[in-house]
Amino acid sequence: MIKDIPNTETLISKIIGGIDDVKGVKVNILDLREIQNTVCSYFIICNGTSNTHVNAIVNSVQKNVSKNLKEKPYHTEGQENSEWVLIDYIDVVVHVFQKQIRDRYNLENLWGDARSIQIASNY
Repeated sequence: MIKDIPNTETLISKIIGGIDDVKGVKVNILDLREIQNTVCSYFIICNGTSNTHVNAIVNSVQKNVSKNLKEKPYHTEGQENSEWVLIDYIDVVVHVFQKQIRDRYNLENLWGDARSIQIASNY
């Protein structure tokens, strides 16, 4: 039997839900589909306020996606220091930063040709 593969929009929705559940800050989606030679279709970028908050965001995203879509990330890295954690769902890559690291690497500017979608939050 072929396993149902969640569509990208549903995956993004569950990722955003996981971020929102633990009050992730400054959530931004970069649509990379119009840019040639990218490794994925979307980046979802957010930040936490501390190592603990970054870890909580990562755990919430993984739990929400796993619970609702029965999907696990292909790869996760950066949890050792929790300054910049990357969660790779193949078509969607999630970047969870601490604020000062996000400011330093400035992925939104680096990928400035991508369409950017700010996600409003109440935090």
